[in-house]
Amino acid sequence: MGGKPRLTALPDGLVRTLDALATFLARHQGDGAVIGGIAVIACGVPRVTRDVDIAFTAGRVPMAALVAELTALGIAPRIPDALTFATASHVLLLRHASSGVDVDLSFATLPFEHEAIASADRKVLAGAALPVARPEDLVIYKAIAWRPQDQQDVERLLALHGDAMDLTRVRARVGELSDALEVDRRSDLDALIDRVLAAPR
Repeated sequence: MGGKPRLTALPDGLVRTLDALATFLARHQGDGAVIGGIAVIACGVPRVTRDVDIAFTAGRVPMAALVAELTALGIAPRIPDALTFATASHVLLLRHASSGVDVDLSFATLPFEHEAIASADRKVLAGAALPVARPEDLVIYKAIAWRPQDQQDVERLLALHGDAMDLTRVRARVGELSDALEVDRRSDLDALIDRVLAAPR
């Protein structure tokens, strides 16, 4: 597979946010994982991001207790009535107070999300040891979102890690999520996989 993984230098605010999140996630081993742009960076894709996304097992810890714990670590709700919003949307909107870095903590309810959290790799990023979703699972997450940045991330993750991915599983999970969310990403993802893996290395 072409290309060598490279770690992107992160700004100080993100470094401090990740350090606080590392403490939180260490207390909840097996219940959370870094996803989104930071996870893509941790997997060796150079890119820019300004926030942090976390997937966290829903229902294991009361939401109010999570907010209290995160607030004590300097990561507090960034909107009024954040608990009500999180109950409806399954996303807790937070902000690292001293740096202003936003943190979105998404509550995992689908079997795929639980798989992604359970199989997360432990990586050290900017000195912080964090559970990070595998490249294979990041491709699945991003194939469902499918914004331009997500498409670019999928392409680069495939170029770096495609040979090690179970692409049959990737396609199956994307198909299941497409059906559940009533979006169709199968043909777009298949075309991108075929193009990237057929390209000269």
